[in-house]
Amino acid sequence: MRRFKVTVNGHSYEVEVEEEGERPTGARPAHSHATQRHEQVAPPVADSSGPVEQIVAPLPGTVLAVKVTAGQAVESGQVLLVLEAMKMENEIVAPRAGTVKELQARQGQAVNTGDPLLTIG
Repeated sequence: MRRFKVTVNGHSYEVEVEEEGERPTGARPAHSHATQRHEQVAPPVADSSGPVEQIVAPLPGTVLAVKVTAGQAVESGQVLLVLEAMKMENEIVAPRAGTVKELQARQGQAVNTGDPLLTIG
């Protein structure tokens, strides 16, 4: 258990923070600049060419950058696009290896939670 002194609105508080175990093997360290990685997908949709996963926006924001193109092969964990929400850049990553089947999002587009961004097959 670690102790910290925190000041909020001019009031000082002493807080205790409990550390829970080690990071799982293979986990990636957090980025030092306010960047988060999100793996948000809708349930797989079956079609004649195999399973397809639709990647949806995990939170409302603006698409800052699209890092892939339709037809491009991607690896699990690869950054697909960057979504800005509340002045933070959030990297949307591939939940599995596959091929980008369709891009629904474009740079500068505003999206809401659950809006389709792209599909991977």
